[in-house]
Amino acid sequence: MLEEVERWLATRSWSVTDRPLHRIMAAKRASGRTVSVVLPALNEEATVGDIVAVIRHDLMLQVPLVDELVVVDSGSTDRTAQVAASAGARVVHRDAILPRIPALPGKGEVLWRSLLATTGDIVCFIDADLRDFSSDFVSGIVGPLLTDPDVDLVKGMYDRPLAGASGQGGRVTELMARPLLNMHWPQLAGFVQPLGGEYAARRSLLEQLPFPVGYGVELGMLVDALHLVGLDALAQVDIGVRKHRHQDGQALGRMSAAIYRTAQLRLARGHLIRPSLTQFERGEDGFEARTYSVDTEERPPMVEVAEYARREVA
Repeated sequence: MLEEVERWLATRSWSVTDRPLHRIMAAKRASGRTVSVVLPALNEEATVGDIVAVIRHDLMLQVPLVDELVVVDSGSTDRTAQVAASAGARVVHRDAILPRIPALPGKGEVLWRSLLATTGDIVCFIDADLRDFSSDFVSGIVGPLLTDPDVDLVKGMYDRPLAGASGQGGRVTELMARPLLNMHWPQLAGFVQPLGGEYAARRSLLEQLPFPVGYGVELGMLVDALHLVGLDALAQVDIGVRKHRHQDGQALGRMSAAIYRTAQLRLARGHLIRPSLTQFERGEDGFEARTYSVDTEERPPMVEVAEYARREVA
């Protein structure tokens, strides 16, 4: 491991217990900074309501840490929107944000558009499929941004159990993202959960970053933030255990392809000869090929979008 990374791990890796809530709130009052929490959601009616209810109760009603709680629904066919609204979130449909630009499928698309649907100085992203959710996930990763002006982006780190086995989740991280980062961006080798969906950043950083529209968004954001603000502006906080719905092996393959594509663009900005992935499923007559397109689109930095610029002027 690079000496720089060892130093970073000692100075920019914290626990949620390092910043008590009263200290975070004191820093928030002193700075006047506002906090938006965004949940990107697609067919998450089973979990989104509980997450919204916990954030609203703990961090809006009991303690006013969160100023804005938004669920961005990306086309759910279940009751995700109704459940989230009933629990106290403001629900916005992806297609209603920046309608001039037709929406593309993908998580990164939703996160990019959420910058236009929120106003907080600090934006915190939380996945909507989490179970046994704790508000520490929000306060833990928002805390350093309110207490340390030199930090611009904070990732959550946690254990990810799989089928009851500790540390066996995060398969795409271990098989794809971590090798890529260690080989090509070794300064980022200290991130425990580089692909984790729980992280927070200053709007002033997020609005300058391009957003891969699909699963490559987390890796792309880390790499681009490293080049834009440097390693010492990035941090991570241990927030315990993350329980969520796991994807099957083929879905993980498609995720891996999108992440590799995102890395490839940042390594060479070159042309991908075949932006697709073929997988195989056993059918009645043997193995059948299924070919899926790999996310290749990226959204420009939000600060370059005319609607966003007009809002900032207003």
